Amino acid sequence: MAVDYQVHESAIVDDGAQIGEGSRVWHFAHVCGGAKIGSGCSLGQNVFVGNKVTIGNNVKVQNNVSVYDNVHLEDDVFCGPSMVFTNVYNPRSFIERKTEYRDTLVKKGATLGANCTIVCGVTLGEYSLIGAGAVINKDVKPFALMVGVPAKQIGWISKYGEQLDLPLEGEAQTSCPHTGDIYKLSGSTLTLIEEE
Repeated sequence: MAVDYQVHESAIVDDGAQIGEGSRVWHFAHVCGGAKIGSGCSLGQNVFVGNKVTIGNNVKVQNNVSVYDNVHLEDDVFCGPSMVFTNVYNPRSFIERKTEYRDTLVKKGATLGANCTIVCGVTLGEYSLIGAGAVINKDVKPFALMVGVPAKQIGWISKYGEQLDLPLEGEAQTSCPHTGDIYKLSGSTLTLIEEE
């Protein structure tokens, strides 16, 4: 069977792993046999991907990231260098908790900045942006801009990645300064209503 993805000679891809067309697995990465990875992905140096992991298309996982069991990344997600996922909420080295893994879902187009930490059991909304070094311990809304420890929402971010001139709550409408896409804020929910 022809392999239509690239694997560096120092990387390990266990038998059974599913990797899509055009994906690249770089130096010293390890992909476990149960992993499902889409097309056009890039797994950087020293990346680990567990068995119970799904990764969509066009996902970039930068160097030194471990994507542990029960973490699911939708299409177009960006995982910055050395950011951290967890899958056990209250780990102890002397207690077996493999039956207590909590699911983490990162929705389409979200960006996870360098060195941020995602505490397990949360959902990160579409196109949200998690700032470098932030610690996420609760669900994140679509298009939310999150920073700090623990992370707090400080604004809204467009699909393109530009900060939007909107309050955190209220009734308002604005456009992305780069693309002209139109966003509508209703209460504390932001919706992309028109793409240019």
